[in-house]
Amino acid sequence: MNNLTPFNPAYSVLDKAGSINTLARRQWVGVDGAPVTYLINGNLPIESIGGAAGLIIFNDQVAIERQTEVNAYFAKGIQLNSESYLAVSLNAGVRSYTANYSTLDSNDPIFRNDVRGTKPNIGFGVIYYTGWYYVGISAPELTITSLGTASIQNNSNFRSHYYFSGALLTDINEDIKFKPATLVAYAKGTPLVADVSGTMCIKETLGLGINYRTDKTMAGIFTLNINVFHVGYSYQFGTSSANLGGFNNATHEITLSYRFGSSAVSPRLL
Repeated sequence: MNNLTPFNPAYSVLDKAGSINTLARRQWVGVDGAPVTYLINGNLPIESIGGAAGLIIFNDQVAIERQTEVNAYFAKGIQLNSESYLAVSLNAGVRSYTANYSTLDSNDPIFRNDVRGTKPNIGFGVIYYTGWYYVGISAPELTITSLGTASIQNNSNFRSHYYFSGALLTDINEDIKFKPATLVAYAKGTPLVADVSGTMCIKETLGLGINYRTDKTMAGIFTLNINVFHVGYSYQFGTSSANLGGFNNATHEITLSYRFGSSAVSPRLL
């Protein structure tokens, strides 16, 4: 909810400062082979043309499967009137997939051969924004050909993904702002998933919020802006009857961002 660029690179135009953003996410702590995700993206504004360019590096590992993705993007914004803007983006890169099946049982012929594949990736994004809200659509991962030959044929990670996003920043009083936001994700053959969050921003420094995801999970959100640094933490847990009062392995996510340039002194809230 604080770094939409990996989902829609057109969002990078909203920030006039340069930035380096990192994320580490560990799901279902305590479960062997549970998903672990690392992400880093750097953004450099091009003020002379109202644009931005950057790089997104993503690594995701689930048990024996690992996906690495590198994308470069370019985004350009245009002013529609005195208060509203439209930004579009294009991204391109490569996606690499590895499944080390031989590590399961090298004596079993079914698991004898590892699976490896590298394919190109393209995508686009569009976002409409003002000083206090934005709405956007994007498809940053348009998969034209299949990647790999084994279990990933039915894995949603290797299908084209589509996103709808939106956020609004309102003033409660002089010191407190409220930011509701949503991110809706869809891939063919999988259920549509929506994230809805609400965050209270206190004196443009401290953020406290909650998030609900339609796959029956919730999260508590904590953010802190210290000069040019932004730190975030979320604790996610299941809300179904099977989780509450029973087996519930939580998910932890940590973000750290550094902003630079003349605009970096003002914290980014939207």
